Amino acid sequence: MQPLNPKSLLTTKYESLTKRRGKKRAIVAIARMILTAIHQMLSTGEEWNPSDLYKVDMPEALIEKQKAKAIKQALKLLEREGLYPPPKEPQAS
Repeated sequence: MQPLNPKSLLTTKYESLTKRRGKKRAIVAIARMILTAIHQMLSTGEEWNPSDLYKVDMPEALIEKQKAKAIKQALKLLEREGLYPPPKEPQAS
């Protein structure tokens, strides 16, 4: 398993923020993330561990909302491709 590259995690976050908020706000948000991480490490003596970035606590309601949105988008894609709802089979008499 390759070690995680912190630059790629921040780059991915920056790109997603840029789409939603614009470049200047994304830069400020990423800088704030970095400074918050540095402050936390200095105040607690922790070492940098990029895998901790995946352990962000999210409210249960938000997780459920994201799951529902993902399911809705998947169903929409299947409908567009003609795969959902499945074609009805003729019933034998």
